[in-house]
Amino acid sequence: MLVRLHDVMAARSTAQAKLNSVVKIIGEATDSEVCSIYLLREGVLELFATQGLDQAAVHVTKMAMGEGLVGTIAQNVEILNLDEAASHPDFAFKPETGEDKFHSFAGVPIIRRERAVGVLCVQHVELHRYADVEVEALQTVAMVLSELIANADLIDASAASTTRPQSTAAMRIAGLKLVDGMARGFAVFHQPRITIEHTVAEDADAERHRVYGAFDKMREQIERMAAQAEFGKGGEHDEVLETYKMFAYDEGWSRRINEAIDSGLTAEAAIERVQQRTRMRMRQIDDPLLAERMHDLEDLSNRLLRIVSGQMGTAAQMGLRQDSILIARNLGPAELLEYDRRRLKGVILEEGSLTAHVTIVARAMGVPVLGRVKDVRRLIGDGDLLLLDVTAGEIFARPTPLIEESFEGKLLLSQKRRASFAAMKDEPPVTRDGTRLTLMVNAGLRDDVAALDLTGADGIGLFRTEFQFLVSATLPQRERQQRLYRDVLEAAGDRPVIFRTVDIGGDKALPYLKDDADEENPAMGWRALRLALERDGLMKAQARALIEAAAGRTLNVMFPMVSEPWEFDEAQSLFEAQRAWIASRQRKLPTLIRYGAMLEVPALAEMLDVLLPRLDFLSIGTNDLTQFLFAADRANPKLAERYDWLSPAILRFLSRVVAPTRAAGVDLAVCGEMGGRTLEAMALIGLGIERLSITPAAVGPVKAMIRSLDRARLMEDMAAMLARPPRDMRGALAAWAADNQVELV
Repeated sequence: MLVRLHDVMAARSTAQAKLNSVVKIIGEATDSEVCSIYLLREGVLELFATQGLDQAAVHVTKMAMGEGLVGTIAQNVEILNLDEAASHPDFAFKPETGEDKFHSFAGVPIIRRERAVGVLCVQHVELHRYADVEVEALQTVAMVLSELIANADLIDASAASTTRPQSTAAMRIAGLKLVDGMARGFAVFHQPRITIEHTVAEDADAERHRVYGAFDKMREQIERMAAQAEFGKGGEHDEVLETYKMFAYDEGWSRRINEAIDSGLTAEAAIERVQQRTRMRMRQIDDPLLAERMHDLEDLSNRLLRIVSGQMGTAAQMGLRQDSILIARNLGPAELLEYDRRRLKGVILEEGSLTAHVTIVARAMGVPVLGRVKDVRRLIGDGDLLLLDVTAGEIFARPTPLIEESFEGKLLLSQKRRASFAAMKDEPPVTRDGTRLTLMVNAGLRDDVAALDLTGADGIGLFRTEFQFLVSATLPQRERQQRLYRDVLEAAGDRPVIFRTVDIGGDKALPYLKDDADEENPAMGWRALRLALERDGLMKAQARALIEAAAGRTLNVMFPMVSEPWEFDEAQSLFEAQRAWIASRQRKLPTLIRYGAMLEVPALAEMLDVLLPRLDFLSIGTNDLTQFLFAADRANPKLAERYDWLSPAILRFLSRVVAPTRAAGVDLAVCGEMGGRTLEAMALIGLGIERLSITPAAVGPVKAMIRSLDRARLMEDMAAMLARPPRDMRGALAAWAADNQVELV
């Protein structure tokens, strides 16, 4: 079929005549009564050629993006394969086409520069699904069609947009905070567009040898980059790079590219063909961790495509000539490592997440990253001046002099504040009326422990052990877990470290622990301690790793998402059984194991009288607690800002937890974002909470607030506020802080 299509493309005839020939060839090859091509023109999909439908409908039948099966394929850039087209909820009947007698339907997007510029579809009278091999053939043909319609100037202008923005005016663009910080620099696009000139191969063996050579060169580059990474060895980013390298040597990936070459494609087209399939899979994946692994594979595909084509490299390979802020749809970890860290000031991603490999590596490099910036490559132009403020979750593109002056002032103030907070690191967090509070940091990576010395924090109040699981391609072995926990304890010295047992499931799903059942509400589903108690082999391995790592020291263990006391009892019994097993082997044990629970599920508050006598400490996880109290999914952007941490409902709930916990003599802490904001931290202290575990960046501002605070007066006035809550609790607390000269940031 590709040979016949190649002859059509080489013929001297009009674009319309070529398309008319193409639909006939495809219809015959797939034994279909109908084959149609729709192209995107002026924002709508127009029937351009058909074999089997009414010819009078050509250039007459049009569908909007998202309308009907054709519009759905184009909008979602997805494949549809249906035995009964009319059964699909998006089916839209177009009477002028005469398609009412056809039942089966298969359609694939025609893709150009990652966007759907048309749709190729086939139909059949009989009810049957097209075979996978037939759909694969349609996708390959769609790639060839993309070249044909591009050469014939049939690509819609809106689908062929360049990196120039639609507007040149100053613009504020919001995003998701991934790695905190501020930066000023000029926009640089990570990956110049690679144009595939030819899709149909003349010599399959020659194309295969080109791909083999490109694979060898790509693997050499990755090995060299991993060996030359400048930041410290042994961090979690090392595991990220090992996983990344595993993909580079994946035989399944290279086999799929060879299969595409066997179908008649050039080396470049075969790589792009497999990459398109990967992108379509990514759009269908709900599992965020598996989707991140797919991003690594796409990063490698881009690298391989650049090598085999001999076309222009990334911005890193060309070199940064000035202070730059990098823009990309997504990045792999190795690609970020290629950049000159002296000139790379920040990164903006159209996608990205907190657990993405690139985020972990960027944090280790100290590069601020803003993610989930929708349409960033359309809104920002190459070379635009950018002001990146991840702390505020925003970028200013092409700023006015006034905006630039304001940003520079904020940046200078931020630098001065950081300097003043750094100078304060040896000062204790003592209130004006003499109460010594405890400030600890949250951590999850080995490198995070360095924050103890940088901030003067009292210890690690929450070490998220799941990070090691999230960045690994397979379940981390017990020995590897033990090595991490021992390194963290040794780096912390005599400062306490509280290890939270693995909190996976929900929005932190692992591809290698995939549950068959899809959950409608994963945040409230089979996750954290619930999952760990069911898969007790996982928890036993972690218990042994923690106990052996803490030999000769105090081990603090905290169980997440405890809903009822029996769950805590079962988890503690599991740990004690592992301690007994280790003792029976005459191995050295921790001098003491302290057990704690996280209060995230409101139901546990009603059972504190039963649970507190068994606890050494209790930590309130404000992130999950808030969403459960308000029945508001924190991942839902419509609800993210709706419910306030300083709502009287939250504060009253917390106050009812503080009293019995203090009476029982159990250490109580808050760990979560709430404690890292100065006004919210002030409110927590006003409730009687004396221990906070927060992000390292928040330690300085919160400590400064504490040292300016009269705790006794605050507690007295807060009790009155909660008895008769003001309409605006946040405003009332901010006013109180201003009246009492409390330092807030």
